[in-house]
Amino acid sequence: MKSSSLVAAVLLAAFPAAAASQGHCSRETLSVRGTPVTVAYCPTVPAGSGPEVTVPVAATYSSPSGSFSKNSSFRFITGEGPARVLENVDLGQLGLTGTLHLTLVYAGGEVRIENALLTPGAIIIK
Repeated sequence: MKSSSLVAAVLLAAFPAAAASQGHCSRETLSVRGTPVTVAYCPTVPAGSGPEVTVPVAATYSSPSGSFSKNSSFRFITGEGPARVLENVDLGQLGLTGTLHLTLVYAGGEVRIENALLTPGAIIIK
């Protein structure tokens, strides 16, 4: 099995069935110091009304050296245009050094990466 096929298989196996069935999963591969890092976000049904909603999200991060998943709840401010939050991801579990500082955007039931910065060094990834 090719490494890209293996990474895809690991990603698919790591998603909770309920989140994957929502059909709003985003998946993106970032180049971090020349290493591909695949990031996937699968939100489920948001809770709340008014100016703020809480969105449960199953996240999976993977590289050729490892992968990990975590569940989070992001609080987005609703209103005009897409909503944004900041997420910090320690890359140690992927066999890399540094932290990805991600700006996540929530629109149309999907969470995706808008910007990515790697520290130390303040390296713009996206």
